[in-house]
Amino acid sequence: MQGISSGIENTNYFVTTSHGKYILTLFEKLSFSELPYYLNLMVHLSSHGIPCPSPIKSLENKFFGGLNGKPASLVTYLPGNQLEHPVPEQCAHVGALLANMHLSALSFPEKMNNTRGPKWREDMAPKLIPLLPPEEATLLQKELQFQSLYQFKDLPQGVIHADLFRDNILFDHDTIGGIIDFYFACNDALLYDLAIVANDWCMDENGKFNDANLLALLRAYHYIRPLTSDEKNSWPIMLRAGALRFWISRLYDYHLPREGEITHAKNPAHFRQILQGHLLAQARLAEIWVRVELSG
Repeated sequence: MQGISSGIENTNYFVTTSHGKYILTLFEKLSFSELPYYLNLMVHLSSHGIPCPSPIKSLENKFFGGLNGKPASLVTYLPGNQLEHPVPEQCAHVGALLANMHLSALSFPEKMNNTRGPKWREDMAPKLIPLLPPEEATLLQKELQFQSLYQFKDLPQGVIHADLFRDNILFDHDTIGGIIDFYFACNDALLYDLAIVANDWCMDENGKFNDANLLALLRAYHYIRPLTSDEKNSWPIMLRAGALRFWISRLYDYHLPREGEITHAKNPAHFRQILQGHLLAQARLAEIWVRVELSG
């Protein structure tokens, strides 16, 4: 058994046995009652050809149990490695995978509200604003007020991964070996998932879009699941919503760490920088779909 240091919400181990290699997860925050949604979702997606971990049933025919007083599950190990610097071709693979995952999950019958949605933002803000420098506090307040004007209920909805960063997709040479860490998955606007992916996979070190990566991602996704006109119009706002969500969560983990639950806190300044970049590039972000369709 070997510990995995990259987790944020859960404690993970590589487990190598005489039968094969697996991932053991101890859930630091999720309850026993919440786990079936995530594990059943992975079973559903696996059965539809999406390369994600498959939960292993216990001798009692259950996908999870208790270990050290916490919920725990064992899932299959997937091949591949994380990418530090993705190129357009790899972003295209990610876009196609995301679209196929969204379509495959439309037949998944279970529902889960987004626990990191608008209400969560409103609950977190009063705890964080007193801890921030005045300029950051003002930015957070203004963006929260702006986002409160939009609900996105009229956009296409479905199951989203909600955390599909570079460290949650494994590349095995030139193909995707697996998509992992579904424990923020929920039902929400599909465009929100695409925005979260773009905010990570298509950003350079300065928090600005790499246009080649972004176009490759969007073209591949749009080819498989064409976006509606309302989704295209909402794109700049949704990018800001995605950046705001991860800025808030990283601020919370940084300023108010929860002992025993956070194994690796990340720098919140990164997503503040991305949000500020989106604010300065509203018109340019809105025009991206013209470029996608002209070259698609």
